[in-house]
Amino acid sequence: DFSDSLHCRSCPSQRARKATDPIRRSSSPVAAMRMLIALAAFTYGGSCMRLRTANLTVETLSAEPYSQAHLFEGASADEAASLTAQLNEIDGRLPGGGLKGYLQRARSLLKDAKEGENPFAGLTPVIPEGQRLFGDSGPGTEVYAEFERIGMEQLSKCAFCLVAGGLGERLGYPGIKIDIVAEVTTGVTFFELYAKFILAFQAYARKTTGNGSLMLPLAIMTSGDTHSETVGMLEANDFFGLHRSQVTLMKQELVPALSDTNARIASKDGKVALKPHGHGDVHALLHQYGLPKKWAEEGKEWLLLFQDTNPLPFRSLCAILGVSAKKDFVMNSVVVPRLPEEKIGGICTLKGADQEHPKTINVEYNQLEPLLKETPTGGDVADETGFSPFPGNINVLVFKLSGMARCLADTSGIVPEFVNPKWADDAKTEFKSPTRLECMMQDFPRLCVAGDRVGFTQLDRNMSFTCVKNDVADAAEKTPHDCALSAEADIYANNARLLHLAGQDVEIEPPRDVEFLGIKAKIGARIVLQPSFGVSLEEMKKRIKGRVRISNKSILVLDGDVSIDGLDLDGALQVKGTGVLRDRVVRNDGSALEAIPEDELGNVPPSLQIRGYRAVEGNIETIELTAEG
Repeated sequence: DFSDSLHCRSCPSQRARKATDPIRRSSSPVAAMRMLIALAAFTYGGSCMRLRTANLTVETLSAEPYSQAHLFEGASADEAASLTAQLNEIDGRLPGGGLKGYLQRARSLLKDAKEGENPFAGLTPVIPEGQRLFGDSGPGTEVYAEFERIGMEQLSKCAFCLVAGGLGERLGYPGIKIDIVAEVTTGVTFFELYAKFILAFQAYARKTTGNGSLMLPLAIMTSGDTHSETVGMLEANDFFGLHRSQVTLMKQELVPALSDTNARIASKDGKVALKPHGHGDVHALLHQYGLPKKWAEEGKEWLLLFQDTNPLPFRSLCAILGVSAKKDFVMNSVVVPRLPEEKIGGICTLKGADQEHPKTINVEYNQLEPLLKETPTGGDVADETGFSPFPGNINVLVFKLSGMARCLADTSGIVPEFVNPKWADDAKTEFKSPTRLECMMQDFPRLCVAGDRVGFTQLDRNMSFTCVKNDVADAAEKTPHDCALSAEADIYANNARLLHLAGQDVEIEPPRDVEFLGIKAKIGARIVLQPSFGVSLEEMKKRIKGRVRISNKSILVLDGDVSIDGLDLDGALQVKGTGVLRDRVVRNDGSALEAIPEDELGNVPPSLQIRGYRAVEGNIETIELTAEG
């Protein structure tokens, strides 16, 4: 009975249970499932979004402050009623004062855009506060280890939020991006990998706290494009081991498109024109569902906000949490070393002339250089590390939940918006096409007040960032490629680095050059350290002993509470279970990667089509250890 799991316990009116009555009466499993999919945005996870009830009429919408009379000019009674119903629905879902608030903010921002207002005028960029965990303070150093130890104590207080509004269309993948295979050695998808990490953190937290029922909550922001497929994926895979009650789905809504500087709403064929509002909506949705406040009241302190095809930050999460806890950051941006003038946003602190209430925020690269030219350095130049002192933003963020809840309550979840109209004339009176307000998740610090500490944790890219955003043709022309092959290579490289650092005598043969569909990468030993093998480098250090040698043609999968004490591997080996593998020598043919013939490419699964390669069915030795030996 799926409807029981969809019951919204936090809603006093019991609306969710009433809504599932048709499901209970339905004789068709297919019809019931369709109803469940429609309800999922409302009820998973025991939280619901409170919607305003509105009763906007044609007269109300035509008058100030709405001023939308143009929508009803020449409209029939039925058309006017339809438009009114659409706007009432939009009003009920828009945060920050509904439709009226949206239009008022739009008029103000459009006025600034027309007048050429610079949002950073009068502000001076200075080097932000943060912690560098690369180079002589990176993984393998005592500095990094100390932050990991602090962060491991925080795992029981962590919540998670996945921004999953993207389809794989531009990759040539006909589905949601979180369902793409992350690596072909085990065939795990990105979402399945995320679930494994959360379950591993949860298992560690249960063990260290003694609370066998502790759960780490996960919120997923979907879009109209991805919501149904996300629900279907979760249902088909029994939530990948997560309990239904720990998952909350939040569907992002579109916002009205605007046709002019007076914020007149655009329409076509009797339909209100709608556009995406930007990934900053994650804050509004979290607030509307009451999650930061709810989680904080349940004893959670931290929220990791992460992206759809970047699993690497989970490997560094303990160190990142350690920085947040030690420095008491309300928001901690995970950042990477950034070359001067590199085309990614830079984190900097902006100070006004009065030097009060500086803001540490992301500034896009095309805005950062002009700001820095007015400083004594004369521009974005390298420091003693060879990188810019303003590190690169990758939109992986850790929030202190109590501070987040307070800031979002002050603005009803709205983060500062912007508008970027494409002007049709020099006088800036008309748009080439309708525009809309947008917002970005990384602009949260603009909500913070004096005393709120905002900073960063800087990690090597191979410890924090990869992504799949380009199809094969585009990837071949770009550096980095940011495609399925490059992301898979990054995952293996990250695991190999951790394994090397975990032991005292570990040698892994350097990777080889590979090329598929015109894209090159370095892939050697395909090492997969399942999240259950270790939640941190510090934990992995306890599990790798003795002399370990691995050839670059090898596969090694470590899964569970297993330890290695001596290994000579030239082939493929999977070790799982509980126990210690001692002084093992493995020689077999393994399972290489092979190019998929062009005439077969259209018949293989989509995750392989966007790669152009697959793992050969080979010889893999599997050892299941038991605690008894």
